[in-house]
Amino acid sequence: MDAGVAGDGSRSDVAVPGRTASAHGAGWVLRSATAADIEVIAELRATVMRADLERLGRYDEHRVRQRLRDSFSTEHTSIIMTDRELVGCVTVRPAEGRQWLEHFYLAPRHQGRGLGSAVLRTVLRRTDKQGMTVGLNVLQGSAARRIYERHGFVVEAQDPIDVFMVRPPGAGASIAAHA
Repeated sequence: MDAGVAGDGSRSDVAVPGRTASAHGAGWVLRSATAADIEVIAELRATVMRADLERLGRYDEHRVRQRLRDSFSTEHTSIIMTDRELVGCVTVRPAEGRQWLEHFYLAPRHQGRGLGSAVLRTVLRRTDKQGMTVGLNVLQGSAARRIYERHGFVVEAQDPIDVFMVRPPGAGASIAAHA
């Protein structure tokens, strides 16, 4: 199996179940993305983002997948696995003097059960150790904004489509630990 990140954020040569259990009682791991993951992730992105993009009048069946393909980076993307099944992904890449959190998608059946918060805590622990500010953008009106706010992100700027958020190192750590 590919090198993974356990739920505590540490790297290992073998993927280790995370400390957080999924709703099905099994652990989760982050593994390094491979080129073979791109189409599965493109489909997941289309599924997860469809309602928000349609609400904003911006859904295009081809474009939603192509934007992922155009920016997909195996170097910066981790695949979220539960019970040996790909259930999501998260990308953290350096840009503009900070780390950018992007392509954070979780299959709908795994949403609302604490897995997204557990993965986000793991990612943010890593960026906190590096002393890095994290930026992201989320679509206007997206329910996903609430998870970011619970983990210390605040609005930096916005436009009619996107809300740009930022989190300095350690922000919201005490709140996130209890989420």
